[in-house]
Amino acid sequence: MHAERELTWLGLHVGIPGLILMMTFIVGDLAYRNKAGKFGTLVLFGALGLGVFGFVLKTVISHYLV
Repeated sequence: MHAERELTWLGLHVGIPGLILMMTFIVGDLAYRNKAGKFGTLVLFGALGLGVFGFVLKTVISHYLV
């Protein structure tokens, strides 16, 4: 039971931020290769940022409700 809790903590606090960081590099590369320009890059990173904000907000809300 203790190992399951540690694995869950590790996945939530190390795995998900690692995936977010990897997605940031992927979106940046996508914007660069497709010559998205400043506005297109802003839109791409804005969409990624909204997804990250939603994940963080869900975590904060569930922390205070449980």
